[in-house]
Amino acid sequence: QMQLVESGGGLVQAGGSLTLSCAANTASGRAFSTYTMGWFRRAPGKEREFVAGISGNGRNPYYRDNMKDRFTISRDNAKNTLYLRIDSLKPEDTAVYYCGAKNFWGRNSDSTEYLVWGQGTQVTVSS
Repeated sequence: QMQLVESGGGLVQAGGSLTLSCAANTASGRAFSTYTMGWFRRAPGKEREFVAGISGNGRNPYYRDNMKDRFTISRDNAKNTLYLRIDSLKPEDTAVYYCGAKNFWGRNSDSTEYLVWGQGTQVTVSS
């Protein structure tokens, strides 16, 4: 089973930028590039929501409708790592950010399709 570990969260001032990383341990043998990856977040008192996803080859990023301008998802398959850059951070971006992996391609943002999850990384944006 693949394991995912997020990093890069922290306390940031509004207007700043942050890049989150998600390192994949694919000791099971299946290549990282065969997984569609996604970022989700859970704000205090709210349900987990989809942020962005990307195909295995990295050529097809897709975003939640209201997140296309400030969020950029990317991946480096040679490093088995997924990234999420967030620009112009707002206090409402404060949340725990999770990466997830699913073993088929599709732009569906349904979290139940994701088989593997990381433990999350906290992002706190101060005003």
